[in-house]
Amino acid sequence: MSLKAQLTEDMKSAMKSGDKARLKVVRLLLADIKRVEVDTRQELDDPATLAIIEKAVKQRRDSIEQFTKGNRADLAGIEQAELEVIETYLPEQLSDAELDALIDEVIAATGASSVRDMGKVMGAIKSKAAGKADMGAVGARVKARLA
Repeated sequence: MSLKAQLTEDMKSAMKSGDKARLKVVRLLLADIKRVEVDTRQELDDPATLAIIEKAVKQRRDSIEQFTKGNRADLAGIEQAELEVIETYLPEQLSDAELDALIDEVIAATGASSVRDMGKVMGAIKSKAAGKADMGAVGARVKARLA
């Protein structure tokens, strides 16, 4: 089952069960997907759908950070609840050991030796770990290894 079909099925089940919080988040994701499909005039495949979901995760994390800084725990809590629902649609995240092994493998494969080679390394990692790791955290790890 495609990711988009899974979202549609989850929307239906949330409507039947009366889970309004989950329904709201799933509808937002489906609306984002539909907007991109209308803009590009193409039906999205799973990798493109996953990219939209990753963007939603990043937006929620940024909002949580901003609300926490602004002492708005109530709004941060709402965003956290939405984030937990959205994260259920991401593939299983890589462990720290798996991520370190992937970084080492890509650095060896690309022959990267300094921070100037970070773009090559990040490009290769992004294609291999799409949706399975937070690229911001990966970037910090790669930078530390190459420094």
